[in-house]
Amino acid sequence: MSLQPDIPAWVKDAVFYQIFPDRFARSWRIPKPNNLEPWDEPPTGQGYKGGDLLGIVERLDHLTELGVNAIYLNPVFQSACNHRYHTHDYYQVDPLLGGNEALRELIKAAQARGMRVMLDGVFNHASRGFFQFSDILENGPHSAWLDWFIIQDWPLSPYDGDKPANYASWWDNRALPKFNTDNPQVREFLMQIAEFWLREYEIDGWRLDVPEEITTPGFWEEFRRRVRAVKPDAYIVGEIWTPAADWLRGDRFDAVMNYVFTEAIIAFAAGDRVAPSLIEGRAYKPYPGIDAAEFGHRIQKLLDLYGWEATLGQFNLLDSHDTSRLTSIARGDKATLRLATLFQMCYPGAPCVYYGDEVGIRGISDYDAPHDDALARWTMPWDRPEEWDAELFAYFQKIIRLRHQEPALRHGRYQQLYAEGQLYVFARELDGRRLIVLLNSSEKAETAALPWQDKAQSSRLFGQVEIGPPSNGRLSVTVPARSGAVVTVR
Repeated sequence: MSLQPDIPAWVKDAVFYQIFPDRFARSWRIPKPNNLEPWDEPPTGQGYKGGDLLGIVERLDHLTELGVNAIYLNPVFQSACNHRYHTHDYYQVDPLLGGNEALRELIKAAQARGMRVMLDGVFNHASRGFFQFSDILENGPHSAWLDWFIIQDWPLSPYDGDKPANYASWWDNRALPKFNTDNPQVREFLMQIAEFWLREYEIDGWRLDVPEEITTPGFWEEFRRRVRAVKPDAYIVGEIWTPAADWLRGDRFDAVMNYVFTEAIIAFAAGDRVAPSLIEGRAYKPYPGIDAAEFGHRIQKLLDLYGWEATLGQFNLLDSHDTSRLTSIARGDKATLRLATLFQMCYPGAPCVYYGDEVGIRGISDYDAPHDDALARWTMPWDRPEEWDAELFAYFQKIIRLRHQEPALRHGRYQQLYAEGQLYVFARELDGRRLIVLLNSSEKAETAALPWQDKAQSSRLFGQVEIGPPSNGRLSVTVPARSGAVVTVR
């Protein structure tokens, strides 16, 4: 019997919001240590700003106003780094974030608003501060936990880069010792972590960090079985940047972080505005720019790659903590962000907004400099009104509201109608309700003649578009430069 994707129903109606906890909001209900960086100053690679989970609770009104109904949190477990991908204790929420009770309060507050919460699971590697690895550092070959990691030689060198580390780590980063998942005890330890947070805290899913690095046969198949046994509608997202049809057959993940989608829409919406230095070394290539025909070709290839059910479950993003912000990539051009967001919200799958994009948060301002993780993770400008783009926020609100109001944008079939020059037009249709989405990435207005049925009527739902009278079975539509629109047909 062939495998079939089993996508949780709620995911198909979700609009996610990704939060990097240290940089989003801080609550003075959580005591702070003294050596925090000032909130409004440029972030650094190792410094803490002091954002926490109760700060998110206190800003849920913002998410409600925006229209999102699901939260993806970057790692929250105890760690000695601001991004918390260096896990010390998988059963303890970092004290700087407020500890376990702060996460429980956030989840309950989100549930009261009808919001889902997905955590970040870092199961390929731990940290030098992880208890079992620390025991190896203390006791060497006498440690009881020796086979939890992949020790290659002695002595271990966890900090001195002039000496061989002598243990396997993620991409040779000795701060991140790799688990030996061939060890059944390690596998069981990791499975129980996944089950614990689903069962005891009622999280709604896992985003899985670098899952391709775990090559133990059957690991992710077992992970899915056990996660779904605890919570049948849990969402499982793998961080895989490349085409990943084999991972989405129904036995491992529901979705991947869909950077193939990201790559295509950036190349079309930004074109030659893309700053090559800001994407160098990333695992996606949103450059050089492409025209509508090539964009249409890539989107159709992506639709064919995953099939319809899996497509409806994909995690569609424009940027993240692992990339420069889209406005930085596009050299400050917010029209790129608006165009890309319009497509994202009208495309099948679960869209995800990276915190702050909706208000034009700062990014990397030197577009010819290399990508800098820290400068893609500025703090949310709650008290910097001069940085708050109210028009952009209203744009996000309107298109997210439209997605919620129109089932066709979430579930309807997808049909390309026109792809010439820099104008791309497609339709979403469900139960006789047909919406036409128009994207013009050109510097000038573009016109298309679309197929038209006699007696059909059209009206504009979003954006600006000039609609001419039907003639000879065609309808003329003109879209202003660097903009998009949504039209309904009845």
